[in-house]
Amino acid sequence: MTHILAIDQGTTSSRAILFDAGLKVRAIAQEEFPQHYPASGWVEHDPSDLWSSVAATARAVIEKAGIGAQDIAAIGITNQRETTLIWDRATGEPIHRAIVWQDRRTADICGGLKADGFEPMITARTGLLLDPYFSGTKIKWLLDHVPGARARAARGELAFGTVDTFLIWKLTGGRVHATDATNAARTLIYNIARGEWDADICALLDIPMSLLPEVKDCAADYGTGRSDLFGRAIPILGVAGDQQAATVGQACFAPGMMKSTYGTGCFALLNTGTDMVPSKNRLLTTIAYRLNGQTTYALEGSIFIAGAVVQWLRDGLKIIREAKETQPLAASADPSQDVVLVPAFTGLGAPYWRPDCRGAVYGLTRNSGPAELAKAALESVGYQTRDLLEAMRSDWGAAADGILRVDGGMTASDWAMQFLSDILGAPVDRPVVTETTALGAAYLAGLQAGLCPAPDEFQKSWALERRFTPAMDDRTRNAKYARWGRAVAATMTV
Repeated sequence: MTHILAIDQGTTSSRAILFDAGLKVRAIAQEEFPQHYPASGWVEHDPSDLWSSVAATARAVIEKAGIGAQDIAAIGITNQRETTLIWDRATGEPIHRAIVWQDRRTADICGGLKADGFEPMITARTGLLLDPYFSGTKIKWLLDHVPGARARAARGELAFGTVDTFLIWKLTGGRVHATDATNAARTLIYNIARGEWDADICALLDIPMSLLPEVKDCAADYGTGRSDLFGRAIPILGVAGDQQAATVGQACFAPGMMKSTYGTGCFALLNTGTDMVPSKNRLLTTIAYRLNGQTTYALEGSIFIAGAVVQWLRDGLKIIREAKETQPLAASADPSQDVVLVPAFTGLGAPYWRPDCRGAVYGLTRNSGPAELAKAALESVGYQTRDLLEAMRSDWGAAADGILRVDGGMTASDWAMQFLSDILGAPVDRPVVTETTALGAAYLAGLQAGLCPAPDEFQKSWALERRFTPAMDDRTRNAKYARWGRAVAATMTV
């Protein structure tokens, strides 16, 4: 058994990646699934799509690699975080579609709790802010709006889970109801200092604690997958939320190391070691990973729209057919135009936390066209990343001035990565293995299975593919970032 199966369940697609014992990619399978938008600001997934796409890609990647289930030592799971499901413990049937992390329907609940003065207490215990982004208010909404759900929950008939928990439940045939510390830390109801579900916050949100899963280390025994799925009962030995898995995959094990992942959104994490660093700039204090009962913390900044802005160019404006067309289009833009796009399609994330904002474009002229919009779209990701790193620099000092390790689909664009380095005024490192989210999940499972070395040895295997260094002068950099700041300020006043 010399292979590890990583399940990477994301916001727009599910992927399965098979790694060998040296953590080299052997095969990849991917399947997109539909997004549902039942109302403005609402985003849902059909749970059956999540499960069927995971099962299908897992089977497909094993077949593609030409191996059998007997060759797989363990399964590692990484997942879109905060997305919320509740299902019937007896039947396994969800009571509603999954409410996705991007969903803003609970803004009024969050606003009411803020008005009543609860945010400081919640932030002190969970490291999070009162925002619809997190799972807690989504759970409350489901219990309040699905007929009979609250009574069923009170009787212990229902189970809550983020996507990892739902997949573990399905993989084990309902035998295991568990999550890991990193996913629990994103629910708004988990006390990250004490390492337990917070009874006071659950009571505040009227959430029965019988709903909640057991919380485990990132590398731990999560049961075994059903033998009928793959032909053998494969143990599930590693779990982490996608951004924490990417932090592990980037080998950011030392305090002060930073990584930024560019998928549907963008998420930057700064390892703060065993110190829970409270943010003065509305960043999140969260769990980076938990191994052998030892918690490592991080500061995190979340951008809601990164790769999704390229999807908007493709699916909304229809000015490109494939994401890779964005780079040459942006490179051909008129350099004399200063178009700025604020992609607040589902609100603004850190450090602004304005769920009410919507997207805006500034600086359009008669000559503005697809090329200028493509350039503005890619630049918006760099600007938002600088917002996060400026906040981290303020919260944790010079430690946030160093090299930024990047991963995710958008990092394939040399143009976007060069602009990122230019606007940050800092080196940007792209690794040889850019599948760092799946790599992190595979490493955690391999660590528990005894196939992979300890973190200090694993980090030596991290390899640089290309370093991008700043080529923009300070005057241009500062002028462009100031223009972005004015655009964001104007967007927040609309």
